[in-house]
Amino acid sequence: MSAPPAVLLDTTVLIDTLRNRNQRRQFLAGLIVSGHALTISTISIAEVYSGVRSAEEQATRILLVNLNWIPVSGAIAERAGRLKAALRNQGQTRSITDMIVAATALENGCMVATDNRKDFQMLGLTFATLP
Repeated sequence: MSAPPAVLLDTTVLIDTLRNRNQRRQFLAGLIVSGHALTISTISIAEVYSGVRSAEEQATRILLVNLNWIPVSGAIAERAGRLKAALRNQGQTRSITDMIVAATALENGCMVATDNRKDFQMLGLTFATLP
């Protein structure tokens, strides 16, 4: 029997986890118990630290070091650029950081956990159901 897919956590889920909102800690614990690896794109580290509160510094470090980090490779960067261009050609605007997160999930076969599904509506992504 194969392991369940890894779950790539978007910044919204990381912030909710740090601030103990929306039952995110219980959600992540359930994923771990179910055998899912918890992953993040390294771009999400920058996003989290851009908004971290001073009282959250230690908790942020503890949370992040316990996740699997996926660096932005050349393949991920290229795919992110192509995704952004394809959406632009359809009249849609998305941030490059969201496209990097999407490309990371696609390149690594991860499900995505996010509160912003509308930012990630594209062929091939699967989503974890959030509480």
